[in-house]
Amino acid sequence: MKTDSKILLGFLAGAAAGAIAGILLAPDKGSETRKKLSENTSEVGDQLKSTFNDFVDTVKDKYRKAKNEVADVAEKAKASTLGGN
Repeated sequence: MKTDSKILLGFLAGAAAGAIAGILLAPDKGSETRKKLSENTSEVGDQLKSTFNDFVDTVKDKYRKAKNEVADVAEKAKASTLGGN
């Protein structure tokens, strides 16, 4: 999971850098360039927020599952200890 998120963030950062470089090198007026930069940075920011939220949700789910598994194992251990006496 750690490697996947790094690859995704690297891809998004590369895409953002490419888009910004393309806009800066385009032969547009300054006002048009600023408008395009603003739109692209907003889109990239939204994508990063979405990716981060997905990552947090995944971590929460894994934590919740692990917590439940530990509780189940503890309950089974307690039951076997009580049943053995």
